[in-house]
Amino acid sequence: MRDVVIIGGGHNGLVCAHYLAKAGLKVTVLERRSVVGGAAVTEEFHPGFRNSVAAYTVSLLNPKVIADLELARHGLRIVERPLSNFLPLEDGRYLKIGAGQTEAEVAKFSPRDAGRLQAYAEHLETAAALLRDTVLQTPPNVVQGGWLGALPELFKAGSLGNRLRKLPIATQRELLDLFTKSAGDYLDGWFDSAPIKAAYGFDSIVGNYASPYTPGSAYVLLHHVFGEVNGKKGAWGHAIGGMGAITQAMARSAEASGVEIRTDCGVREVLLDKGQAVGVVTARGERLDARVVVSNLNPRLLYTSLVDAAALPADFLRRMEGWRCGSGTFRMNVALSELPDFSCLPGKQMAEHHGSGIIIAPSLDYMERAYHDARALGWSRKPIVEVLIPSTLDPTLAPPGQHVASLFCQHVAPQLPDGASWDDHRDTVADLMIDTVNSHAPNFKASVLGRQIMSPLDLERTFGLVGGDIFHGALGLDQLFSARPMLGHADYRGPIAGLYTCGAGTHPGGGVTGAPGHNAAREVLRDFKLKKYA
Repeated sequence: MRDVVIIGGGHNGLVCAHYLAKAGLKVTVLERRSVVGGAAVTEEFHPGFRNSVAAYTVSLLNPKVIADLELARHGLRIVERPLSNFLPLEDGRYLKIGAGQTEAEVAKFSPRDAGRLQAYAEHLETAAALLRDTVLQTPPNVVQGGWLGALPELFKAGSLGNRLRKLPIATQRELLDLFTKSAGDYLDGWFDSAPIKAAYGFDSIVGNYASPYTPGSAYVLLHHVFGEVNGKKGAWGHAIGGMGAITQAMARSAEASGVEIRTDCGVREVLLDKGQAVGVVTARGERLDARVVVSNLNPRLLYTSLVDAAALPADFLRRMEGWRCGSGTFRMNVALSELPDFSCLPGKQMAEHHGSGIIIAPSLDYMERAYHDARALGWSRKPIVEVLIPSTLDPTLAPPGQHVASLFCQHVAPQLPDGASWDDHRDTVADLMIDTVNSHAPNFKASVLGRQIMSPLDLERTFGLVGGDIFHGALGLDQLFSARPMLGHADYRGPIAGLYTCGAGTHPGGGVTGAPGHNAAREVLRDFKLKKYA
């Protein structure tokens, strides 16, 4: 009898598996695709060209997870971008962020804004530091029953409350702003010039099907800045070999700890006996018994597709059916014969801006129009595109002298209006995305040798990202912390005994962090120690 079956070999499933096996449990990971990694995989998409298929950049991967799984020893190497971001603007100017240049760059547009950058960074870092301290903790869980069961949760809530109360009142006000306001309102309170607000505001709509003026989007901005690369807080980087290098290192670490990994092995059903999870049935009909089951899937997918509805409380099922998903993301990978030659900063030879996150979205107003356009029409006629060219940092991805680019495109509707299918419109929208980049770098379209397109429907079919949601559920205030995925189930346990969740649909949410897998493993091990899983 195995101790644990984990459904889904994405990065959180692999992290969870490692910790459980390291503690002496017998663990099997089941992955539907032929390769582990979930959305963090590297594949050849055009002859001779490889790239990160879905997830495409590194920052949020937790340092403790990196150290505990010894990912460097298992082959992982992460390099920092030479420049954080580059914004080509419609009036022929540009803005660079990072590498000690931000203040001088912003001063071109507003000396006042340049003078406020340090204070802004300090305020944001204070909030990010608090967030970093919570990502590896299980949130206080709302429980029913007697005081004895509630006591541990009260201690957790009290501990967090004491930490917050010790902060200066000005810091508490800043935290309230970041957790409740829109990113647009928050940034408007700091800066005057459109380019710097666009550069910082972009983080608020990454994977977030919303306007930067949607209340709560300031938290999404914060969610994207609590990471680090090689000890440098707030930095973004590239994994040599693409995002698949992260999950391949995780798989080697898990296997070294004794984990069995099966690919091409989807799960059809979670087996229940007297209201308890006792194993799974695979897509091929094989029964695998286990003491507990851990799911790395979107919680809506788990509870509405793999679990007998009759075994779930009616209110729980209703809320899972209403779990908000859909990130407005259209993902592309393109093979390039040469680097883009930007009109505002000419040159096809490698320069620092080619190695940055290139953001095509000149203002918050532009982003807001893109969102409302997509809501009304299905996709933005003037979309938001972030371009990364990882081959500038990693020559293993493309033939000599050629390159690969990741295009993270927004906004598109997760489901098109009037019942239209993404299969009928994906190429049209892909052409639009290429044309959008080409409007700033006129050689771009002609340099495209091949492309891979992932519409929201493709992301769902390929990776199980419901509605194309890269976070396994929107990062709204109603789906965060103790409410992720639901009040009463924030502790990685569901209403069915022996069935746990470890994916991005749990605290602290999406991104390639490894934190949900780490936290879920701790709760499973606690239950095994106390023999409470039954």
